[in-house]
Amino acid sequence: MKKIVLMIDGGFLRVAAKRAGKHYDPAFIESFSKTCPTAEEELFRVLYYDCAPYQGNQKLPVSGLTQTFTGTDQWLLDLAKKDLFAVRRGILKFRGYKLKNVPITGIGALTDTDFYPDFEQKGVDMGIGLDIASYSAMKCVDRIGLITADTDCVSAMKLARKSGVQVILFAPSGAMTPSELSQHSDFVRTLAWPA
Repeated sequence: MKKIVLMIDGGFLRVAAKRAGKHYDPAFIESFSKTCPTAEEELFRVLYYDCAPYQGNQKLPVSGLTQTFTGTDQWLLDLAKKDLFAVRRGILKFRGYKLKNVPITGIGALTDTDFYPDFEQKGVDMGIGLDIASYSAMKCVDRIGLITADTDCVSAMKLARKSGVQVILFAPSGAMTPSELSQHSDFVRTLAWPA
């Protein structure tokens, strides 16, 4: 049996699952993680990287009125309680508003509804990279399974392979993964979505 640790980029998996029409919650994430290992692999741990929803007040870009963002991190707390799961948190930063449709043609004056809030995850890719390096150095697993599209992981993937740990890139059905990640993994597995 090969021991495998899964490292899931929550932002990537959430977008891919929603595009596939899946309800994204802790039960779905747990079900998805159970589809990753093969019969010859023992699941050592699942590391899930994500951010709590943004909370705060921001001024709308046209009217200047205040928009309040609310949300709860209860789903991350619930996920962390599941067997073999560890949640690694990043921070969601507000980066302003962006136009929904570019280029702008044939419309009148812009309104607040022409914009959407832009958020950026911070600390998630660094967390994945550090955990890849840690697990590679500790040699407590034979394989690292990655569910991500973040090419910032390439250096850490190279380190894992040099350390003798095999890297598996999991590609959920219909999700696009960059070729750079495929080139620096030992195996690429396409996964069907859990029912």
